[in-house]
Amino acid sequence: MSGSEVTKNDKAWAQLFCKYKILEHIERSGYFEITASQINEFREARLMTKFDHRINLPRLFADNNLAILPITRGCYIISNFEAYRDFEQLDDEITRISFPEYIESIDYENITSESMAINCAYVSNMLADFLEDEELMPAVNGRMSSGTFSFYIQNTSTNSNVEVNVVNSQLEIDGGYEGSKQLALIEAKNYISDDFLIRQLYYPYRLWSGKISKRITPVFMVYSNGIFSLYEYEFQDPGSYNSLALVKQKNYSVEAVDMRLDDIVDVLNRARIVEEPEVAFPQADSFRRVINLCELLAQGGMTRDNITLNFAFDPRQTNYYTDAGRYLGLIDKRRENSEILFSLTGQGRKVIHSKYKARQLRFVEAVLRHRVFNETLRLYLQRGGMPSMSEIVDIMAKSNLYQIRAESTFRRRASTVAGWINWILDLQR
Repeated sequence: MSGSEVTKNDKAWAQLFCKYKILEHIERSGYFEITASQINEFREARLMTKFDHRINLPRLFADNNLAILPITRGCYIISNFEAYRDFEQLDDEITRISFPEYIESIDYENITSESMAINCAYVSNMLADFLEDEELMPAVNGRMSSGTFSFYIQNTSTNSNVEVNVVNSQLEIDGGYEGSKQLALIEAKNYISDDFLIRQLYYPYRLWSGKISKRITPVFMVYSNGIFSLYEYEFQDPGSYNSLALVKQKNYSVEAVDMRLDDIVDVLNRARIVEEPEVAFPQADSFRRVINLCELLAQGGMTRDNITLNFAFDPRQTNYYTDAGRYLGLIDKRRENSEILFSLTGQGRKVIHSKYKARQLRFVEAVLRHRVFNETLRLYLQRGGMPSMSEIVDIMAKSNLYQIRAESTFRRRASTVAGWINWILDLQR
C-alpha cells in the first residue's frame, strides 16, 4: 500500500500481528490461521478481511506480500499467496445493445448497483450475446456455502504451489445464468480497478462444478460510465487457483456512444474560463476514475475511510481523486460527526444523471473551464499532438494555480493535464 496515512484496518491488523506473532508463525510454518473471533477483538472481521484488490490490503500484508483467504465460515488463512489477477488491457471497441422498450422497472441511464447492472445486462440480451447462448435463464445468486474442496495456490515466498483446504466457507454469487450447455457465474463491480481477487470467481466455480455436469463459465463484469466490460475466464486446471485464463473480453453500451471532434471543439469554444479554486490542482491521472468516483458518490455521501476500504483506492489516491472532483466543482467536502464526508454538489448530480453523450460533454466542459486544460487542448489541436511536459508546465505557471510553486510539483501535475486531455480526445468514436 502506498501513501503515509494509516487506516483503521492498518491499526487493528498491527495489533493482531503483534498479539499472535503472525509473521513469526508464517516464517516458521508457511501460514497462519486466524478466526473471526480473534479478529473481532480489535475490529469487526467483516471489515478486516474484505480486500477485493491488492491496493486494499493493510500495510503489513502489502509490505510482506501476504494475502488472506477464508477456509471455513469463521476461519481464515494468511500466507504469501498469489491471490489476485491483473485485468488485461481493455478492448476499446464498444458494441451497442438495444434496451427493451417494455421494461420500465430498470432505469439503464441511472444504474447505481451491481445487481441493477447485471439485470440490465440480462434483459438487454447483452449476456446472451457475450456468452453466445440464447437460452440463458436466471438460476442462482446470493450467499451460500462453498462445500468442501481443496486446491493448490502459488506461494510467492517459496515460488511453489501449496495446498489449501476449504470446508463450508461462505461465498456470494452476484448472478448465475444457466443455458443448455453452461452455467455462467458472474462477479460484478460498479467501479474501476487494476486487478481482482481470484477467489470471487474460483470458490463459486468449485462449488458448482461439483454440483452439475454442465460447463461452469466464470464471468467478471465491470460497469462504469455507461459501459459494461465483460471478461470470460476459464480455470485450465480445476484444482489450481492460479490457472485462470482469459477467454475473451468485450464492451457494451445500451446508449448511443457516437462522439465527434466537432462536439469537443464546440465545448472548447463555449467554455467560460473560471478563476482557479482554492483546492489543490489535480494529481489524478485517470479521468475515468474521477467519473467513477462521482458515480459512487451518486449513491450517497461517503467518508474517506469508506472510499478507501470499499473501492480500489489507497488513502493517498482517495485524497487525490476527491480533490480532483472538488477542483472541478463536482464533489463537496465537509466535516460531519468528527469525520470528513464527501458528496456530489448540485452540478455533480446534474452531470452524473445526464444521458451518456451529454454526460461526457458536461465532464469535458467542467475540465475545459480551467485555463490550463483549455489552453493545452487548443495547443494540441493546433499542433496535432500533445504539447511537451515543459510546455504544459509553462501554461500552468502562468495560470495562478493554488499553492503550487516548486518546479517538481508542476511537472508531477502536468501528467494529469496530459491524461485528462487524452481522455477528452479518446471520446471520439
